[in-house]
Amino acid sequence: MNYFIQNCNNPAVPAEIRNNYIGLAKFFRAYFYFDKLVRFGDVPWYNKPLDVGDTTLLYKGRDSRTVIMDSIIADLDFAASHITDISDASRSQVTKTVVWGFKSRVCLFAGTFRKYQTTYKLGSSADKYLKMAAGAADSVIKSGIYSLNTAGDQPYRNLFISESPVSSEIMLADVSSVSLAKYNDANWYFTSATYGSRFSFTRTFINTYLMRDGKPFTDLPGHDTMVFASEVKNRDLRLQQTIRMGDYQRISGGNKVAAPPAFSYTYTGYMPIKWTLDDMYYDGGSLNTNSVTLMRYAEILLNYAEAKAELGTLTDQDWQLTVGALRARAGITGGLDAKPTAIDAYMQKTYFPDVSDPAILEIRRERGIELCLEGFRMDDLIRWKHGELLELPWNGFYVPALNKPLDLNGDGVLDVSFYTTAPSSKLSGVTYIDVSKQPQTLSNGTKGELHWLDNVPRVWHDYQYLYPIPYADLQVNPDLKQNPGWEE
Repeated sequence: MNYFIQNCNNPAVPAEIRNNYIGLAKFFRAYFYFDKLVRFGDVPWYNKPLDVGDTTLLYKGRDSRTVIMDSIIADLDFAASHITDISDASRSQVTKTVVWGFKSRVCLFAGTFRKYQTTYKLGSSADKYLKMAAGAADSVIKSGIYSLNTAGDQPYRNLFISESPVSSEIMLADVSSVSLAKYNDANWYFTSATYGSRFSFTRTFINTYLMRDGKPFTDLPGHDTMVFASEVKNRDLRLQQTIRMGDYQRISGGNKVAAPPAFSYTYTGYMPIKWTLDDMYYDGGSLNTNSVTLMRYAEILLNYAEAKAELGTLTDQDWQLTVGALRARAGITGGLDAKPTAIDAYMQKTYFPDVSDPAILEIRRERGIELCLEGFRMDDLIRWKHGELLELPWNGFYVPALNKPLDLNGDGVLDVSFYTTAPSSKLSGVTYIDVSKQPQTLSNGTKGELHWLDNVPRVWHDYQYLYPIPYADLQVNPDLKQNPGWEE
């Protein structure tokens, strides 16, 4: 990128065209450096290609977080000023609006990191970046190019399973192509017992999905002992577009078949479907034709809302435009027109005891739900300084009794049964799960929430907010120095 920027200087090419491509190169340089900043903190900044004799630069130490952020912002501002296209119909190109969107992401991270990661003593500059985040997001909003997708009977999930990016909402995507044999492996990853990570949502998180009337699920009497088929009813519509539940069906050999959570895959019962195609044909390899979303308008709305809330300037109108609109798309009817004034005790106690602003709590709830499985959560925990949430147990749905087969999707067919002593006879079609010992148990022994790997310690240390500098790099350049806490 540096080589291109330095050598894109042919006077035969009009300056506007050269600057367009230099802007693209600077965007990707900013993208590269933001990833390194989040991962390692201070890193060496290079804004030119190194010559053979530049050994002093090659072996220099790290530049400060402030230098890196200022350089990233300068690159993004240049890109936004000089990239000529404001949007792209294919949603596969970097345009002005994508640059603004990425700047809102970068600056929201920087502003909240400075506010909550107080040991860096950078809090005085937090508002500067939060204002930049809000301003960049506002530029996307005011462009008028994007809107939330509301078409079809599953407008949320369609964003993640469509072959062509849903252009109303998707701003940038990795586009698949049957004609070019450009596929991804989402189905294989999310349905295989051996290939993927067997991602399963925890009950702690599923509890954050609101009821359709906008009230917290955790306010319902007896919510903690509801069985799966009951707890998923009348909830935020994104829940049924994110996990297997209710009348969800898959296609096998051209025929629709019931598809409750499959315990050959899920550990908790909350099995993702957000990125998977319904036809089982795609399950066996890199066959998926759906495009992978890299940036969408919903994120920009959430960036705007959070930045404004952190600045203390969020208005009811802002709430309607952002969180209210997202919840309306999800079928929620209450709390859409004005920012909240009451704290949700579950969100505060379970996740963010340091937050007393109801709007910030609800925006964080919304961000977790709307953007789940899109690659944001770890960065969010870093900037909010809540890495300790990774210590929470991996809990699943409630099991009322042993040896009592459960109907998970309400179709009258029994699906799964849990035991500590294997039954002498087993019902056809029922999956039997041993919960007599680790790794899978029930919280109260003979009943309770499913728990996975309680025997594996999960301990968070604050030095883990940064990755260690790789040992091989320190051997080559000792002046990089190791990040604190990783020295031994």
